[in-house]
Formats: sequence, structure tokens, C-alpha cells
Amino acid sequence: MRPELVILDRDGVINFDSPDYILHEDDWRPIPGSLAAIARLKAVGVKVAIASNQSALGRGMIDEQRFAAIHAKMMAAVAAAGGSIDHVAYCPHGPDHGCDCRKPRPGLVLACLQAVGLQGAAHRACMIGDSVRDVGAARAAGVPAMLVRTGYGDAAHILREAQRLQPDIRAYHDLAAAVDALLEE
Repeated sequence: MRPELVILDRDGVINFDSPDYILHEDDWRPIPGSLAAIARLKAVGVKVAIASNQSALGRGMIDEQRFAAIHAKMMAAVAAAGGSIDHVAYCPHGPDHGCDCRKPRPGLVLACLQAVGLQGAAHRACMIGDSVRDVGAARAAGVPAMLVRTGYGDAAHILREAQRLQPDIRAYHDLAAAVDALLEE
């Protein structure tokens, strides 16, 4: 069954990630095929949201103005490819803050569901991420997850750890391949 909402992690799924964070709009570079994949989802009526940990804000490595410039570049690139984003949820807190929004907690995923009118209908959504945190957040919110291998880290290890949370999880080379699989269902 095709989901009504696809929730995407940002760094490592839509754009290349970096161990040094994405701190400037010039650092934001889309992964080939990701923007077209978002456009394909939108073309068939699937809503698209982003749920992203952005601890560089809470750590003082980037300010809100620079963060907004990065997102403006991303939104313009998505629009230029023929797509759009229905909602963006992000956690600005660091890992020790104890908030409910930082993945693997479900706050961001739940916010995306609510923003598009699917609260209480998590089974009608899908999360695509590149980390165990993404899978954990999706699972905590009751949303099935998929993985892509374009993130920063050991993809085989991430898949093994994610299978502990969701044994039937599927992993794809990139967002374009994951969206192809979703649209074939």
C-alpha cells in the first residue's frame, strides 16, 4: 500500500551529510536523484515531510539565520526539481538535552503526522532515514521505516542495528531507489 506521507531525514537522505555538520548553505549539496524522488512522490499525491536532528543549533555552531538560509536553499532546489515539502520538523537540541523531539524519540515524527492530518494513522506513513536513530523514532511513533545507504557511517552496521528494531526493514542504495520501491507497491 502506497503511504499517504513519507517522512524523510535530511542529512544523508536528501543531501550529503558531513561529520563536520552542514553549517552553511554552500555545504548543502543534494544527493543525486533525491530531489527528483521527492518530485515523483508529490506527482502521485504523496505528502512529504522532513524530520531532522539539528544539534548544531543547540551547540551554538550555527545560528537561526544561517539555518534558515540552508533550508531556503533546500526548498528552492526541491521546487526547481518539481517537488515540495509539506512540513519540516527539526530538533535543535543536543544529545544530552533530554527533549522529546530528538530522534530516536518520536516527537519529530509525531509532529509530521499531526501537521498533515495523520495523527492516529501512523500506518499510513513511512519514514526513510539513514540511521538507527531514524528507525527508532519511526518505531516509537508506530511508523514503518526504510533505510538508505547514502548517510554518514557504516551502512551494513546500521542495517544490522536497525533490524533489531524492525526485523523486516528494507534498505536501498539511495532515496531514488527507496521511492521507486514505494511507488511500485
